[in-house]
Amino acid sequence: MPEPQNILSVSQLTRKIRALLEGQIGEVWVEGEISNHRLQSSGHQYFTLKDEGAQLSCVLFRNASARMAPLRDGQQVQVFGELTVYEQRGNYQIIVRAVQPKGLGSLQARFEALKQKLHAEGLFDPEWKKPIPRFPRTVALVTSPTGAAIRDMINILTRRAPWLRVLVFPVRVQGQGAEKEIARAIELLNQAEDIGLPVPDTIVVGRGGGSLEDLWNFNEEIVARAIFASEIPVISAVGHEIDFTIADFVADMRAPTPSAAAELIAPDVSELNRHFEAMKKSMELRVSSTLEQHDRVLELTAKGALRREPERQLRDITQSLDDMDQSFKTALTNYWRELEDNLITSQHTLERFHPRHLLTNSSQRLKLLQHRFSTIIHQRMDQQGDRLVTLQKLLKSLGPEGVLARGFSMTTDANGKTINDAEKVQSGDVIISRLANGRVTSVVAADQ
Repeated sequence: MPEPQNILSVSQLTRKIRALLEGQIGEVWVEGEISNHRLQSSGHQYFTLKDEGAQLSCVLFRNASARMAPLRDGQQVQVFGELTVYEQRGNYQIIVRAVQPKGLGSLQARFEALKQKLHAEGLFDPEWKKPIPRFPRTVALVTSPTGAAIRDMINILTRRAPWLRVLVFPVRVQGQGAEKEIARAIELLNQAEDIGLPVPDTIVVGRGGGSLEDLWNFNEEIVARAIFASEIPVISAVGHEIDFTIADFVADMRAPTPSAAAELIAPDVSELNRHFEAMKKSMELRVSSTLEQHDRVLELTAKGALRREPERQLRDITQSLDDMDQSFKTALTNYWRELEDNLITSQHTLERFHPRHLLTNSSQRLKLLQHRFSTIIHQRMDQQGDRLVTLQKLLKSLGPEGVLARGFSMTTDANGKTINDAEKVQSGDVIISRLANGRVTSVVAADQ
């Protein structure tokens, strides 16, 4: 057995281990499954992060957890924090600064990268947006045939526009390969006539709400390019109002929810009935007025003709009737043209200034601004966070502890006053030298 040398106390050894972990590893990202989660009355949270082969103790203090989503056992997460040692128990642990679902960071990075790529190619430009038909005859719904979204859309469409033909193209909206089914459905609907299907006037691509992972198939490039290539106008209706996908930016129109998409497509039948009833009354009044006027002309013509010879009377009356018939047909044709023009103008005006349309456009612009603002804020926070980490490391390196760790020492007298001049000490004085680990007490010897 070797002779004991440089014997350390438990505290000294633990501090060495702590300094080694903090200096060599420091801040780190770690992923695993949460277990044994405990929320204390103080607001601090303690849990274990584990995988198949090991586990790590974690501490999330109240000031850091206030801005995070609640944690629970079984969650697959990624945590960021500082590796250290809890000296009282001799356990190494991580002081958690941030928590995010496992894979969320990579998904968000992929989302931003594809968004920038497609934006640079011009796929989001307004000039490519096709107008949505105001009175469609056939609508295709590309969505899951078993979800709540399809039931909501069909209920709204059949109630508001019972004459509308609804074509359901069933696809998976979640899971591996679902994006290929969605893109293929859009392509086939653009070839509907060739494969014996009714040609839709509008295509709705969507699903109900969910997490970023659930909605991810609508962030795939193959779906975005299929929407952009579609000759039929496409409405994107994915998730809830706060959810944004790549499909929303490429589509000709974004609806905040599948139900909202159905309301945008189908005009209200009661509103149309009132409009057509008013048109019917106006038409009946004008036709009646025209007939009365022609009756008066015919009566006057007949009275004047009685004084002429019968053959001439018959010829004049026949010619007069022909003139009145032609005049009536011309007047009726002009009236129908005017009525049709008024109807088209009214439809365009209603479509342009309808409150729902204005609110939808305003909501879209607001969401885009919120998204841009959120992106800028996160970028600024990341920049400031990186700067803070750099300053912390610099402070740690330049501070007293960092200087001592590089082999320097600090000397004081017995009262703790710093000694920086050898002329200020005398023979027999007690001096204390502080090192990186521990301190050394010495007595000044007399000069020989």
